[in-house]
Amino acid sequence: MALPTPHLESRAVVTGASSGIGRAIARELARRGHSLTLVARSEAKLAELAAELAGPSLAVDVRPCDLADPEARAEFIGEIAWDRVTILVNCAGIATFGRFQDLDRAHERAQFELNATAVFELTDAAVHPMVARGSGAILNVGSAAGTTVIPNNATYVGTKAFVNTFTEALHYDLKGTGVSCTLLAPGPVRPDAREDGANEVDEAVPDFLWTSTEDCARDTVDALAANRLRVVPGILSKGMNTAGTYLPRWLVAPVIGRFYEGMAQ
Repeated sequence: MALPTPHLESRAVVTGASSGIGRAIARELARRGHSLTLVARSEAKLAELAAELAGPSLAVDVRPCDLADPEARAEFIGEIAWDRVTILVNCAGIATFGRFQDLDRAHERAQFELNATAVFELTDAAVHPMVARGSGAILNVGSAAGTTVIPNNATYVGTKAFVNTFTEALHYDLKGTGVSCTLLAPGPVRPDAREDGANEVDEAVPDFLWTSTEDCARDTVDALAANRLRVVPGILSKGMNTAGTYLPRWLVAPVIGRFYEGMAQ
């Protein structure tokens, strides 16, 4: 199964497109000729990326939206012409570190809305017209962390566990419809040009364990085109995925939890 044929009037919707994996996937889809709708909170960053990618045969729309806000998200979903969306990439997400009971409740709820509810609602909006026309592709970004239990990261791993299992179940539901559905379950991923101090994980993980966003994007779009169930990029991501799948949680959770406790501090 190949990706839908690029067309100037169709769109690949990419959330979280202002940075990181989302931006790299948007660039990779543009490289393959797909017109884009870029979604994130930062209009300035989206506009900069759109100016980089747009061309005579490739249109790029910018849709600034805080997908963690239910009202803003509902307005965004209502504005999109879903019958023209051939590819959906749900990449927007945030993470927090620390004991759940000590974290800001509003921020944790916003994290749940963005990481889980927005993925469900956008997928629900896109999948029905895709199935009706017998063509489309959905990529949801979960996490290798979503396969295990990580103290001091409860809301994040809970939402990513949902994305992981929801996407893989949907992959099987869509068999024979002409719509591909793939889970991207990354661990540490960052651009080739490192931004020191970008976040807690960036400082805590050694350089040699990182996978570049560029490599991740290329491998991911290839996997989506092949309708693979799951793509896990990089050495550490594969290690986390294996540990979460095969090692007992009572053994793994305290070890990883201490590592994440250090990031929270």
